[in-house]
Amino acid sequence: MSRTLRIGTRGSALALWQAHHVEGLIKSQPGAPAVELVRIRTEGDVRTDVPLWQIGGRAFFTKEIDKALLGNEIDIAVHSLKDLSTVLESGIELAAALVREDPRDAVISRAGARLMDLPRGARVGTSSLRRRAFIARARPDLQLLELRGNVPTRIERLKNGDYDAIILAAAGLRRLGLEQNISELLSLDEFPPAVSQGAIGVCMRTGDAEAGRWLQTLDDHASRLATTAERALLRRLEGGCQVPLGAIGTLGGDDTLRLHAAVCALDGSKMLQAKAQMPATLANAVSLGQRLAEDLLSQGAAQLIANERTARSLETEGP
Repeated sequence: MSRTLRIGTRGSALALWQAHHVEGLIKSQPGAPAVELVRIRTEGDVRTDVPLWQIGGRAFFTKEIDKALLGNEIDIAVHSLKDLSTVLESGIELAAALVREDPRDAVISRAGARLMDLPRGARVGTSSLRRRAFIARARPDLQLLELRGNVPTRIERLKNGDYDAIILAAAGLRRLGLEQNISELLSLDEFPPAVSQGAIGVCMRTGDAEAGRWLQTLDDHASRLATTAERALLRRLEGGCQVPLGAIGTLGGDDTLRLHAAVCALDGSKMLQAKAQMPATLANAVSLGQRLAEDLLSQGAAQLIANERTARSLETEGP
């Protein structure tokens, strides 16, 4: 008899939806084992009083789950792939990238207005430096405010009048059945999403044949190729959720993998963009991401990112 597979997950409504989704996919396979969900609190869940970009280090939403996986307390870790470090802990592998949901950012406004129709000085909530940068470029007159908490909490704060609009990932809204709140879906060209946004990543211990047996069929070809290219780009740029970088990979019907990426100054004053395509193979996906990163670096991305980090460091330290 197969052993019970323990799935490690955060406890938010969206994280639990993702974990239950993986559970259902495993259970739908003939001869599937029993599955148990294990909830784990992460640093990102605990430290909700501080903007993510002010917290030192990375892997705010994953390192405690990684620790449980390596400690044999769980067998499978389910993450929003955009939260997963581009360099995994030794002993952990990404076993599956699930079919990707809509990767776009969504505007939710109290009056149902689109981004460009919000009144001057409107208060817009987001916890993402990337979203702040691209919004500042499109609407420098808007007041950008910090927004933390799970998806339902963020929407409640909007309805309570704390903001005039908020920006969230469309994927999370759709998964939680909250898409009726969406006022506008932002263009992928003008507002490229976070690397791997909309994709669910499932990790396991390296060499765990039993877990791998049930996860290999969950790996989606198009999602794996696109997110591999995006993650290779991010790894080369040494970014993370604290860098105003957006990227989107797409697999065309001609079996061509295309990648578009942009780095934007936090005040929206400057944006660097790059696009390229290659035949769709896993090796080419890595090469494509690295190639676009080099293109952005040649345009001055390293200096732009360094400038943003310096500015935020000074802001964090205060006068």
